[in-house]
Amino acid sequence: MTKCAIALGSNLGDSLNILETTITLLSRHPSIDLISHSPWYQTTPIGPPQPNYFNGCAILETSLTPQDLLQTLLSIEQKFGRIRREKWGPRTLDLDLLLYGDLILETPSLKIPHPLMLERAFVLVPLGDIGASWVHPMTKKTIKEHLNKLKYEGIKLCGTITQ
Repeated sequence: MTKCAIALGSNLGDSLNILETTITLLSRHPSIDLISHSPWYQTTPIGPPQPNYFNGCAILETSLTPQDLLQTLLSIEQKFGRIRREKWGPRTLDLDLLLYGDLILETPSLKIPHPLMLERAFVLVPLGDIGASWVHPMTKKTIKEHLNKLKYEGIKLCGTITQ
């Protein structure tokens, strides 16, 4: 089993229900153990004009390969009607594989660690809630250390931590 971190986001439909249902689906997957998930945060969107997002992170343990985990995440997105129309556009569900153990991987379809995670407060803040001591495999710094360098504009706590 490999420890992984994923980011979850939604800004179309009943976003909080979609996110909670996604957590339930992940916890019921036979090859995934849900370790914890962060509180939900309401965040200002990046990209074209659109509604605010709800974002959070989850830590999982899985026996799936990174590619199989990615396919599982994409399949869950599709269950909620995810359509990729424009970069950084609104979506019913966005699931990103952030970290997969200490793996560094770059393929045409998957980059681990997620290449933009360190620039995004809407990723690092919830990940810091549940994985502050996780060491980023490329920078060799903890998530908490990266959080100390980040601005927290446009992010508001909405929920509680589930462990």
